[in-house]
Amino acid sequence: MTEIKRQLQEIDGTGTPLGRIATRAAVFLRGKHKTTFTPHLDMGDYVRITNARRIRFTGTKPVTKKYHRFSGYPGGIRTTLLRDRWEHDPAGVIRDAVFGMLPRNRMRARMIKRLSVTT
Repeated sequence: MTEIKRQLQEIDGTGTPLGRIATRAAVFLRGKHKTTFTPHLDMGDYVRITNARRIRFTGTKPVTKKYHRFSGYPGGIRTTLLRDRWEHDPAGVIRDAVFGMLPRNRMRARMIKRLSVTT
């Protein structure tokens, strides 16, 4: 078995759409950019996203995209607009976008821990 060598990948968010940054981060976290990529092994690198506040959104997403949370109780659904969530926690918006692009398996929690977002 080969040794896993992890590097730090820097992504600058200035003027780049959220989806483009999240896609690049997911590829680096998963390790698909390496020639030694194996789907069942966690081969990814560390990812640091800088200038998170300068990420741009295309179209009308800030006022039309909604995030839903459900408490499990009747009437317990809470809806938040992207614009409001972005003002409160831009790092959380980016983290959720990357988290949704990772495979839904046991390795996902380990991969997302290697993501760092600075505003």
